[in-house]
Amino acid sequence: MSTTNNEYNRMAEKASPPSPKILNCIKAFLIGGLICTFGQFLNWGFERLGFTKEVVKALTPATLIVIAAILTGIGVFDKIAKHAGAGTIVPITGFANSVVSPALEFKSEGIIMGTGANIFKIAGPVIAYGIFSAVIYGVVCYFFKLY
Repeated sequence: MSTTNNEYNRMAEKASPPSPKILNCIKAFLIGGLICTFGQFLNWGFERLGFTKEVVKALTPATLIVIAAILTGIGVFDKIAKHAGAGTIVPITGFANSVVSPALEFKSEGIIMGTGANIFKIAGPVIAYGIFSAVIYGVVCYFFKLY
């Protein structure tokens, strides 16, 4: 017995529960906003400690990355992301999670062949395209004197 694409789509829609889109958007907004607010508090805290603006600009995202990596490592970040959805992906914390998750997944294969070989499976393309985009942006700014 063969099923057509339309029949399969109807069966899939019937089997999968509808997603509460509005609630998901609200959760993503609130939790993403909390992450960004926490980043702002870190920013103010580093300024109060007397760091220069340039150092604060580096410390704030670095601290958020480390915290997100630790939370991913101990299994807390995934529980937060389950409820927040894009609220945890959009801030820089999503990048940290995408680097640490493959490392944890392959740690049983060893440090070199498991973690080392697989840590940049997801983050590698993000880094590569980010660098490529920055180069293109720099060239456009140079030629159009936008700097």
